[in-house]
Amino acid sequence: MLDGVILATCKALIDDAKLGCTDMVFKDLCIELLAKAKLVLTERQFEEFSNYVAGKLKEKIVLNPKTY
Repeated sequence: MLDGVILATCKALIDDAKLGCTDMVFKDLCIELLAKAKLVLTERQFEEFSNYVAGKLKEKIVLNPKTY
């Protein structure tokens, strides 16, 4: 159960950062969260989280194409 809470929290942090950070800060935060998540999530959860982050990065690119 705790694993699910950690995964949900990681996703919530990405969602909050996507809304409140500049592109450069958002990308840096994604890298930091992925590195930390690797230490606490199971392999399956980390893969799910990595895909989630990739999707959010793609959304950010679509919303702000000039910054990439």
